Amino acid sequence: MPKMKTSRAAAKRFKLTGTGKLKRNKAYKRHILTKKSAKTKRNLRKAAMTDQSNVKMMKKILPYL
Repeated sequence: MPKMKTSRAAAKRFKLTGTGKLKRNKAYKRHILTKKSAKTKRNLRKAAMTDQSNVKMMKKILPYL
């Protein structure tokens, strides 16, 4: 059986925590930041956990994570 391939795009975006959850960065922090409040931009800095409904798919495309 051949080795499974990791999705390189996903591998760059997701990290595994010690408890086995998937950590991700938040979107909407790249441009058009002038109309966003300081509070919004500050909250976008923090990492978030991947929603449970997406975890099964993510583990499939990241077999060696």
